[in-house]
Amino acid sequence: MSARASSRPVPRSVAGRLRVNPIMCEAHGLCAELLPELIRLDDWGYPIIDEAEVPDELIDLARRAADACPTLALLLDERVERQ
Repeated sequence: MSARASSRPVPRSVAGRLRVNPIMCEAHGLCAELLPELIRLDDWGYPIIDEAEVPDELIDLARRAADACPTLALLLDERVERQ
């Protein structure tokens, strides 16, 4: 039996950071509707991200919000971390 076959899989988690490209953003507000836990809108409708680090339980919603952005201004930087 090889060492690789007997080794246990290493648990991994996905960590992410949200950011907004202010030049591309046109203040549609869809991101705040989809992810109100992390994004609020200013008086002109532009997103304000209170906490850039996305908690594990919100990573799927953050992906959905980034994918739904009509101007691709909301970005989710993801990285896989070994635990």
